[in-house]
Amino acid sequence: MRPVYREVQQFRQVWIWAIVIAIAGLVWYASARQILLHRPFGDRPMPDILLVIFWFIFGIGLPALFLFGKLVTEVRDDGIYIRYFPLHRCFRKIALKKLKGYEVRTYRPILEYGGWGIRFGLKGKAYNVSGNRGVQLELTNGKRLLIGSQRPEELWRAIQAGVRWAVEQE
Repeated sequence: MRPVYREVQQFRQVWIWAIVIAIAGLVWYASARQILLHRPFGDRPMPDILLVIFWFIFGIGLPALFLFGKLVTEVRDDGIYIRYFPLHRCFRKIALKKLKGYEVRTYRPILEYGGWGIRFGLKGKAYNVSGNRGVQLELTNGKRLLIGSQRPEELWRAIQAGVRWAVEQE
């Protein structure tokens, strides 16, 4: 089915990239110093094999996750589809008939969900990449899901149109 709404968001915040690059740079430096130059890194250096694992995870994996990572949100005739690439291999579907309510809202990413990404907080689950606005979904099973968006009003309107269409089809 053709999406009536589609949004692709990526991590573009300078401060996040500064942290990621600092972590990756430190791991690259430690690895090069200890493994290539045979000069232990720190007072109690970790074993080389553990340092290689850290290098792979934090020197390569972490930057790649933020470089290629993206949140794709689509509203189609039969549901809301979310994919957090590369963590999700395929879209996660939320059927429109499972929505009890939905609203545009401003939220506090760090206080309510512990930051950005796929997050779990006291107010439910969140999929967000940047900013502090999104659409809060309340499902018929009582669960809550926040979808972060740079265009929350447009996302809300697409969900509303999809719900109306689904009701008409019944």
